[in-house]
Amino acid sequence: MDVKIVKTQSPKAKPDMATVPFGTYFSDHMFLMDYSIDKGWYDPRIVPYAPLEVEPCSTIMQYASEVFEGLKAYRTPEGKVQLFRPDENAKRMNNSAERMALPKIDVDEMVGYMKKFVEVEKDWVPSDPGTSLYLRPFIYADDPCLSLHPYHKAVFCIIACPVGNYFPDGMKPAPILIEKDDVRAVRGGTGFAKCGGNYAGAMHAGERAEKNGFSQVLWIDGVERKYVEEAGGMNVMFKINGEIVTPELNGSVLPGITRKSSLEIVKDWGMKATERLITVEELIKDAESGALEEAWMVGTAAVVCPIGELAYEDKRCVINGGKIGEVTNKLYEDLTAIQWGRVPDRYGWNVTVD
Repeated sequence: MDVKIVKTQSPKAKPDMATVPFGTYFSDHMFLMDYSIDKGWYDPRIVPYAPLEVEPCSTIMQYASEVFEGLKAYRTPEGKVQLFRPDENAKRMNNSAERMALPKIDVDEMVGYMKKFVEVEKDWVPSDPGTSLYLRPFIYADDPCLSLHPYHKAVFCIIACPVGNYFPDGMKPAPILIEKDDVRAVRGGTGFAKCGGNYAGAMHAGERAEKNGFSQVLWIDGVERKYVEEAGGMNVMFKINGEIVTPELNGSVLPGITRKSSLEIVKDWGMKATERLITVEELIKDAESGALEEAWMVGTAAVVCPIGELAYEDKRCVINGGKIGEVTNKLYEDLTAIQWGRVPDRYGWNVTVD
């Protein structure tokens, strides 16, 4: 793969992994590639991390034309570096790009660029327990024009930051507020796409929840206003009467890669796992009766985060006594053992970089 590499002359000091906040300290380099409607994608390069040059009138600045992904590189006990399911991230990025009228990138080529970038930044993949190198690939339109029209120019970029736990409290069960006023997405919209507008529009409810002592919000659908969809930045799963249940992918729910992996794992354990519509009424009723035995969120950043309490209107329901459930903990241990290479990869999910 022909990628131009320009190494930095001023490498940064590595951060203290015990104290660095998630997503704040970036590695020495970034990957860049340009697109024009005449040339397609061209000039792939790895260069020193630096501010991007963006026109004030560019499409990304004026109309939020961008999509992004999140995945991690892990260091195994033997010191090797591997990516977790990067092909799934590449496929999802292309699906998001198509929805946002952005140019797609060949999946194999995108995975190759990720691998090449991590090869250059391999010293930034930490080895401390529970740490990894978080990759943020993104595509944005870069037409220097205020008129609304299909893109003519775009940029593909990858940046990376070493990370520990996404939540400062680690695996402490989180209190979650079921959001009844704001809407995250509707079918036919961009809910299934990983684009910045979805997250920007969610911050209003998230800020309100945080002020009231909650870690995240749980969104309900924007049409009938009764079906649970996903949490603030993650998918959500429940154990109800021994069955694993998660909201179905109906076009307004992000098709999470950790969600997909979790479903495959629990099915392999012999558990029944169902993707279906779940009403708030059912969820609260099951929480009050004890039928809701466990609840947790899943996503690349946090991997698995247990839910200790659900609040809706004037009701607050504690789940599993506010403790981490057996299935929640087992899923976290099994999934992270595969990601960090502590057990054989029985699914063939990991892609070795070095």
